[in-house]
Amino acid sequence: MIELTNLYMFILASFLLCLAPGPDNIYVLTQGMTKSKKAAIVTTLGLCTGLIIHTSAAAFGISVIFKTSEIAFNLVKYVGAAYLLYIAYQAFKHRNEPLDLSVQNSKTELKKLYLKGFFMNVLNPKVSIFFLAFLPQFVSTQNGNVPLQMIILGLIFMLLTIIVFSVVGIAGNILSSKLTKNPNIVKYMNILTSFVLGSLAIKLAISSR
Repeated sequence: MIELTNLYMFILASFLLCLAPGPDNIYVLTQGMTKSKKAAIVTTLGLCTGLIIHTSAAAFGISVIFKTSEIAFNLVKYVGAAYLLYIAYQAFKHRNEPLDLSVQNSKTELKKLYLKGFFMNVLNPKVSIFFLAFLPQFVSTQNGNVPLQMIILGLIFMLLTIIVFSVVGIAGNILSSKLTKNPNIVKYMNILTSFVLGSLAIKLAISSR
């Protein structure tokens, strides 16, 4: 099992990482601001489901491929950047449409948001490399099954992320609930969303291992 000292340090480090402004929690914030609390939470769940893939990859050494193979890294990187640009285009395209929460909270729309979050996370090879570098720091070979220890840590990180990101999304929705009644504000928020996603796509495309 994981040593308690390592576990406490991991929880603290993970919590601080979740709080630090980054692409994922900024995206969740914009979802809360432009759509609804439920949309922000569902997006968070999609992003965190992707963490299961990265945790498994790190635990069983698959992430090493991205760290050692420039071709594999670039392939996934550019696919991810293209996907982010597509979502950014969709947000900008529908910037003038009025806010309709009955649509935003429909099962079909929430499913789309969940899948967007999932693919945004999975198609970012830097997350796999981050997990490969981060998780082993809190693992001890003397405590037995190393992959199992990494999976446990990954699940803890995922749980903390769900909690923190959900709070961020809900806070964003509360702060903007009155503003979204103004059509112009909704338009600007959609433009902001497309700008954030476009920036993330460019950042991902020019990133290196």
